[in-house]
Amino acid sequence: MAGQILMGALAPHPPIVVPEVGGREVRKVSATRDALRVLGRRVAQARPGVVVMFSPHAPYAREGIPLLDAQSLHGDLGMFGAPGVRMEWKVDADLLAAVGDEAEARGVPILRLTAERVLRYAGTLLDHGLAVPLYYLREAGVSCPLVATGISPLPRELLVRFGEAVAGAIASTGRRAVVIASGDLSHRLTPGAPAGFDPAGREFDDRVVRALRENDLDALLALDEDLVERAGECGLRPIFMLMGALRNTGLRPQVVSYEGPFGVGYAVATWTPQPSWPVELALRSLEHYLRHGTVMEPPAEVPEEFARRRAGVFVSFKKAGELRGCIGTIEPTRATLAEEIIYNAISAGTRDPRFPPVTTDELPYLDCSVDVLEEPEPVEGLGQLDPSRYGVIVRKGRRTGLLLPDLEGVDTAEQQVAIAREKAGIRPEERDVELLRFRVTRYH
Repeated sequence: MAGQILMGALAPHPPIVVPEVGGREVRKVSATRDALRVLGRRVAQARPGVVVMFSPHAPYAREGIPLLDAQSLHGDLGMFGAPGVRMEWKVDADLLAAVGDEAEARGVPILRLTAERVLRYAGTLLDHGLAVPLYYLREAGVSCPLVATGISPLPRELLVRFGEAVAGAIASTGRRAVVIASGDLSHRLTPGAPAGFDPAGREFDDRVVRALRENDLDALLALDEDLVERAGECGLRPIFMLMGALRNTGLRPQVVSYEGPFGVGYAVATWTPQPSWPVELALRSLEHYLRHGTVMEPPAEVPEEFARRRAGVFVSFKKAGELRGCIGTIEPTRATLAEEIIYNAISAGTRDPRFPPVTTDELPYLDCSVDVLEEPEPVEGLGQLDPSRYGVIVRKGRRTGLLLPDLEGVDTAEQQVAIAREKAGIRPEERDVELLRFRVTRYH
């Protein structure tokens, strides 16, 4: 079975973003920390069988791209004052070998480094360019094998071709992979920056971030060498390798965050599959409302199902895995299903009484789901309910409570009905309660 790149990412690697290193100073890089947590959750949700990472602080070799050929990569952040932050990642030896073979077949020179040679080159098997992003992957529960490489001053086109070789090796070995470029942008953004100040640093970062947003590899390849040199960056070569790997995947980019609090540019970006149409519509609706204060018009092109059908819809937003807003309609209130999604997304993001309204700063961190309800049907008792398959509606007079199906922590019909009763304000001892069940089509 052919393998697949499930997701790509750019991750900066300032050790200060690790709480055990940064302590209270972590708050100065809070946007990057929060974005790395988003990255970790997205990788966990993708459920990869392997993570491929390119690090500028792993071995650097002029003669070819170094492949870290060891049984496992392990190390700690002791050189940054946190020896207790230790980790070990098993290496996917078969994929590593396939990457090397594929690269050589495409005319890209590589350097296979044993553990002993990696230690001679870099002093550690797990440099901070690998360890910092892996810290946040581990925090999110990711524990799959790893393939790691260093970088080389090869021509840009060969770095891109190496990324294409990585994609070819993933396909031929049947792996389900996430590919991550570790790298910071300019180190010369402000007076007092680690590499000194140069106004070219800001121009470089602006152009790179714009190219990432637009998935524009040609714009990156066209960057002037003098501008790159003056910027004092460390992430451009890993980005070329990443963009080569993602070239024909159809994954969609999102720059989750960018900041430069210490004169160094930190960008977190992810490349993920195109959201389902109703989810994208819900996210666009909320963003349009937050930025303009008006309800967006339905798009010019709407799938027939959403242009003609009417149905109840619930829109849910989560942030950091926690509910951030959920509101919906049991029965249709708008002319089309598309309009139902547009209006309910606004309500879920700004009018859920349990939460403060979502802000524009939170938009990159939101996960969204849209539940389209089918027609409810009455049931005679709990035996006809199944919380994994059916939602439930509980009614008594004008009081109505609804609970969607397949919710975490709701495992029995008794739990489901009890929660729906509580939402409706129907006490447990009250009788003559109407029960209805319904199915949903859930879009993530």
